[in-house]
Amino acid sequence: MTATVTVGEFSRLTHLSVKTLHHYHEIGLLAPASVDPSSGYRRYETTQVEVAQLIRRLRELRMPLPEVRAVVDAAGGGTREETLRAHLDRMERELAHTRDVVTSLREMLTLEPAELAVEYRFIPAFRAYGVSGHVEREGIGEWCEFAFGRLGAIAARDGILATSGATYSDEFFTEDSGQVVAFLPVAPDQAPAEGVELVDLPGGFFAIAVHSGPLTDFDLSYGALGSHVAEHCEVAPGPIRELYAVGPGDGPDPASYRTEICWPIRQIPTSPVTKG
Repeated sequence: MTATVTVGEFSRLTHLSVKTLHHYHEIGLLAPASVDPSSGYRRYETTQVEVAQLIRRLRELRMPLPEVRAVVDAAGGGTREETLRAHLDRMERELAHTRDVVTSLREMLTLEPAELAVEYRFIPAFRAYGVSGHVEREGIGEWCEFAFGRLGAIAARDGILATSGATYSDEFFTEDSGQVVAFLPVAPDQAPAEGVELVDLPGGFFAIAVHSGPLTDFDLSYGALGSHVAEHCEVAPGPIRELYAVGPGDGPDPASYRTEICWPIRQIPTSPVTKG
């Protein structure tokens, strides 16, 4: 049997404050069953308790209100499950990232910084398949999945075994948004391929350090290498390169990742330096 209750009673039934219920009514997320035209008093049906509880749990999971609305309004179970699954997957990724950040912070507080090995190398010019775009820093993970997914599919199809990489413009760091080029080295006479462009990367000298493990503390390797370059080298214009010797596409364990950070320099220092 369905009964109606006041907004105050509905608040006690659902653990949603009256203020929150009024807000949900105003935005059309959870409307009362009836509103008295003279007093404005709201009444809810007991059949709405389950919907309110669902909304409360979704908000506790920090699901944005538009997605909550999509779940509540979903007529079919498939649509609702798909929206919920996507949000839960995103939360699991965020949780894993949070754990990595906590681990990194604990190590910063308790461990001495590891000595950074820096090598100098001249990398000749080469041709590559490329995927380029103006990328927001917050969206770099998703963009890389797209770009390297496309390059990886071509590499698997054509048997290309080269190490992929990417270049990052200065603006990507200074403005949190800039040009990024994901690349896969190919032969000089490589034929064009659909969905990618042929790009020619210039040769040059680089100071190179290897970042091993998850990318959570990638900034520590950048800071150490950049400091070394500032102290011992003359910086050359041009984007920083990253070479993904072992990356996400090579296995599920972030501890196995190996990324070469390549900092452009004008020439190899002639005087000996202490690397660290």
